[in-house]
Parts: sequence; structure tokens; C-alpha cells
Amino acid sequence: MPQPIRILELRSVLGTGGGPEKTILLGSAMADPSRYAITVCYIRDLRDPVFGIDARAAELGLDYVEVRERHSFDFTIWPRLRQLVRKRRIDIVHSHDYKTNLYAWLLGRHERVIPLATLHGYTGHSWREMLYYAADKRVVRRFPLTVAVSGDLRQELIRTGSDPSRVIRVLNGIDDRAFFRQPSLRPSAREALGVPGDAIVVGAVGRLERQKRFELLMEAFAVLRERLPHLTLRLVIAGDGSLRTRLEQRRDELGLKDSCLLAGHRGDVALLHHAFDVFVQSSDYEGTPNAVLEAMAFETPLVATDVGGTRELVDHQRHGLIIAPGQVSTLAEAIGQVIADPDGARARAKAARSRVETELSFRTRMATIETLYDRLMSGRANPTSSRHEDDDTRVAAARVQ
Repeated sequence: MPQPIRILELRSVLGTGGGPEKTILLGSAMADPSRYAITVCYIRDLRDPVFGIDARAAELGLDYVEVRERHSFDFTIWPRLRQLVRKRRIDIVHSHDYKTNLYAWLLGRHERVIPLATLHGYTGHSWREMLYYAADKRVVRRFPLTVAVSGDLRQELIRTGSDPSRVIRVLNGIDDRAFFRQPSLRPSAREALGVPGDAIVVGAVGRLERQKRFELLMEAFAVLRERLPHLTLRLVIAGDGSLRTRLEQRRDELGLKDSCLLAGHRGDVALLHHAFDVFVQSSDYEGTPNAVLEAMAFETPLVATDVGGTRELVDHQRHGLIIAPGQVSTLAEAIGQVIADPDGARARAKAARSRVETELSFRTRMATIETLYDRLMSGRANPTSSRHEDDDTRVAAARVQ
């Protein structure tokens, strides 16, 4: 029997992480162990008091390890990563952020491994992050292959010097067998959130950070409350982050303290969606948003801003309503349309569910990623070529475009 390809999923993140964690952990759990032996490795900052990836990995029964660092520039992790690669006899190091992309590239230079990067999006806005992002784009253009989770991101990599034949667009997917609506759960889901049974619930999920524009969603919700005084409206925003205090202040300024719940980080996304009547993405920028995929899977009527890979997931008026970002009035009007036309909203939600069962299923995504693993390894197995040889890489890329 042939030996499985040994893959190291490498990631660095603070706190509970976000969409990439769902992709990494679920993908590792679903892989066929006879073909792909996957080790999930997180670089964990010892100063982080709420890191929770280890518990989620344990629940899924993953081969999970941590390389712990004392601070962000703790270079003692470098020899430990090399030791891990050798001990596990890793073939491919699959990195998922600018820090681990650098380490994957270095490992490819010093160990007999092939680096592969997945770019989930450049969503930061500080001057430091901008510097890191610019450096990252220079690093990943040296990779044999890079996965971009949206067409916009692929074009950005090409614009900054990456070879188009080496950048493969692979949209995020979702496990439609695990994420599906059960109408009988609606009453208990609402009770758990403290939402009245007759309320119309506008929901959102995401880290409480600038890109998500939750203050704009609050403002749009306040407009709707004024327009629809005869309805019981509630806004539920699930997630945590650095802007929590500021968002609480804005909520109170808008007079929404009794109608807007900042629910914090929630591990059970099914509970949320069974309480929601409409799901809203109000972001200024995204990669391929997992939160939108979850709404599609749960048949929650959707309003989303036209950013990142969102339009690649959602056809306007077919699967949901797509609007321009940054506009309170447009956001309020779209949410109001869903409320006013529940039959049309349900029809779009059913069409969205159909799409995640086919084109956007996690099985489809993983099959594409596994093809990349196979092609990279077939290039290395060719005795007449180097594992970094350009021609082999271009052939592999062309086969999966």
C-alpha cells in the first residue's frame, strides 16, 4: 500500500480564531487517513488567556500539536518547527497566515518539504499589518502553489507579482450534512437568547473588529425600528473582539439597549441561526466569509455587502440580497425588504441551501485541495525534477484551474 501524504497544517492565531479555524479543523477531520496523514500545528502565544483551538481539535480527535512562543518574535520556535517536521516526516507544510507563510517557506528551503499557502484575506488596517501584508505577498509568490479563497484575493496576488499559474482560487465550503435547519429548534433557540417568540430577529456573527462594521448595522437597525414601530424587532450580534466596549456605547447612544444583544462568542452556530429571521453581513472587506456560508446552509434569509468573495457565493436576488458596503440607508432598506417579503426571502434561502449542497459543499472544496496535495507530491516524485521546479508547478496548477 502507498504511504499517505504527510501534511502539516500550520497556523498562528490569537483567541478563538475565526473562519480559517473552521476550514483547517473540519478539513483535517474529514480527510481520508489512508491518503492524507494530517497534523494540525498552532503557534500559541503564552500571553493569550483565551486561546481555544486545542479544545476544538480534541473534540474532533485530530492529531494536534502546539509550538508555544513567549512573544510574537520568539525565534526559538524555528528549531522546534524543524524538529516537528522531521519527527512527523512531513511532506507538505500548508500555512494559513503571514507568519506561518514565512515559516513554511523557510522550512521548504531547509527541510525536504513542499510549502503550500492558503490566503484567507488581508483584513487588518494598522500600519504594522500593512507592512506584514506587503512582505507576505513577496514571500508567497515564491511558493510552488498558493490558494486564494476569492477571485479578488487571487487578482491582488497577481497584481503584486505572483505567477498567475501558481495562484489557484478555491472558495471556502461548508459541511452541509452538519449544518442544516431544524424548524423544531426555533422556540428553544429563541428562549436561550432571551428573544420573544413573536420578534423578528436580525442576526450577525463575527469578530467585533473594524472590518465588520457592526456599528453601521446598529444604525441601520435603529432606522428600521423607527420605520416599523408596530413590529417587535431584535438585533443579535454574536462574537467578541477589541471593539466590544465601543459597540456597547454606540448601542446605548442609539437607544437600543433593550433591543440589541451583544451575545459574545458562541460555539453553537446552529442555535443562533434557528433564532434568526435574517442574517446580515455588514463588512467593509472579507475573504470568502464562512458566516455567509453558514447562513446559506441554515436557510437563513441573507443580506450581505458586496465585498471580497461574497458575490462568488451569493447571486443577488437568487440566493440573497447583495448591497454596496458602508451605507446605512441601503442596509436598512435591504433588511426591510426581507421583512416585508418573507415568501421571496424563503425562496432565496432555499436556493442558497441547494448551492451549498453542491458547488459550495466542503466535500467539493476538500477534493480540490487534495488534488493540489497530489500534484505537488507527483512533481517531487519525478526524479528528473526538483520539488521547486517551475515547469512542474505550472503543470500542476493548470490541471486544477
